[in-house]
This record gives sequence, structure tokens and C-alpha cells, in this order.
Amino acid sequence: MKNMGLREKDRIVLKMIVEHYLKIGRPVSSGFIHQKRTLPDSPATIRNIMSKLEELGFLSQPHASSGRVPTDRGLRFYVDNLLEEVPLSLDQMSLLTNDLSIKKGDLNSVLQQTSRLLADQSDSLGFVLSPRISKIHFHHVRFIKIAENKVMIILVTAFNLVLTEIVSTDPPLSQSELDRSAQYINQNFNGKTLVAVRDYLVGELPKFRFKFEQAFNKLMALLKDSIVQEEQEATIILQGAAKLIDKFGAFDLDRMKRLFQNFEEKAKLAKLISDFISLDRVKVLIGDESNLPVISECALILSHYGDQTQVLGSLGIIGPKRLPYKKIIPLVDSIAKRLSRTISQNQ
Repeated sequence: MKNMGLREKDRIVLKMIVEHYLKIGRPVSSGFIHQKRTLPDSPATIRNIMSKLEELGFLSQPHASSGRVPTDRGLRFYVDNLLEEVPLSLDQMSLLTNDLSIKKGDLNSVLQQTSRLLADQSDSLGFVLSPRISKIHFHHVRFIKIAENKVMIILVTAFNLVLTEIVSTDPPLSQSELDRSAQYINQNFNGKTLVAVRDYLVGELPKFRFKFEQAFNKLMALLKDSIVQEEQEATIILQGAAKLIDKFGAFDLDRMKRLFQNFEEKAKLAKLISDFISLDRVKVLIGDESNLPVISECALILSHYGDQTQVLGSLGIIGPKRLPYKKIIPLVDSIAKRLSRTISQNQ
């Protein structure tokens, strides 16, 4: 967002109002700004500045006799132009250095740890979007038949972590067919992704139409079922629901409960988060910017994590719009970097 023609004193007043509002949660008066002696102007001049900021859409006045509060537009301008990030405390730095560990290649456990760490350190809802198994460069893959139409995919990543996923298959495959499929993939596609394997098979199928058509079709069906199901059921790990619910009133409480109880809402949230995986190092969405009504009264701060070769997923926090952005943004960035180092060091 551009400066919108704001003078330096306009920016100072807006910053003071935003930061005091984030701290106390109440309208900020011109008298308070004047008492701080940051500006030499009179209360009347400061009121004029506040009126100008209100006309530009940066502030609003809840009641005729009250002070001003920042709008979503004001918060956005503050985050983009006025924010001065605060370094992490020594306790936080120590915690982030020692808190994450991977045991026996179990990626899910470290993602659970990360979500909990985000929630505890931000006093908000922490989330981690799990990697899509079909888009991870693998070192080894195995398929295990666990029911007539269900297969467990076991994937060992290039960074020595183990991921599993259960998919429904149609047509059903025998264990011997699954073993041959895994052997073929491991011999020919080491270091690739399951999506890349599927795309290759689509192109190669005509060459083997008569000799291997049935086998190729079954392998194609397995990969297709896995990828489609994965896209529909992206896994998002949420921790700290009580922290978020405690911050909202009765009206918003029902809305928040839907986020945790409704699978469809979780899927929409996962889709929203996945759309930002490869963008800025840290992304801040405020209010309606998320285009997701269930969190329209929230702020979402997210970053991404991965190993040395690719981005694997996203993480961050969801909290009320009245967040201490100067502390939360570097916190999310630091935890994302810490998780990425933990994964890379597992190699």
C-alpha cells in the first residue's frame, strides 16, 4: 500500500493510535496523543489529523464521543509501512534452538511440536499444513494393501523422513501388483515426486498400450486416487483452539467453533494456506483479506518451511486482529526457519 499522501506527522499519529489500540483494545483519543508529547501540535490539530485519517479509511470512530480505532486498512498500512519488528527475547531464542526434534524420521511428530510451539509462544491458534506426499522428492516408496480397496503409501523422503498416507483404490490391486509397481517406481524415479511419475506414465502409456496396458492403468489409477484424495483432504494441524476462542465474544465464538468442528471449513483454510506456500517469507492477512468468512475477524500470519531442495508446507498463527504484530511476525519467521533447519539436519 502506498503512502496515500500521508505526511510524517500523519504517519506518527496513525502509528501511535494503532500501537496503543493493539495494546489496550480501546479507542484512542487526541488527548492521549497530545500527552505523549511526540508531536508539538495542539489537541485540536491532532484531532484534525485523526479526522483526515478517518476520511482516508485508516481509522474509525465507534461512538461520536469516543476516540478512534484502526480499521483493517489502517492495520494493513501499519504492517506494510510503519511496523518496527522486535527481536526475539533470549528465552524465546533458547526455546526455538532446543525445542524441535525428529525421532526415528517421524515428520508428523515434529509438525505437532511446531504447531504447539506456535500456539504457546503467540498465545493464539498455531497451525501447520502438512506436506503433500505426492509432491515430495522421494528416496524410496512402498505400497501396502491393508484392505480390499485401501492401500497405505509409505514414502521415505530425500531428507530421510517417513511419511504415510492411506488411499482408497479403484480398481483394487493385489499385494504382488503393488510390490511390482513400487519396484518399478524406485528403479526409475528415485529423487522425483509421485506427481512426476504420474505425468510420465500419462505420456508413456501409448507406447506400452498392448503389452503393459493393464499394469500401467492400475498404477495410474493408484497414483491418481492418491493425488486427488490428497488435494481434497489436505492435513492441517491446529493447536491452541482454547487460546483463540477465549479472545472472542459470544457472537464470534460460534464462528470459531465452526472452524474446529466443520471439516469443510478446515479444508477451505488448508486451501487458503497452501495458496501462499511459495510466496513471501512471511505473509500477513488481516480480516477480509483471507476471503474466508470464518476468520474474517482474525489476522493470519504465515510462513513456509522445507528442506534444502523444496518448500514442503506452511505454518503460522491465527489470532484476533489486535495482535502484537511486531513480536508475532519475527516469531513465525524464526519458527519456520527452525523447522526447516531441523528437517535439513536430519539428512
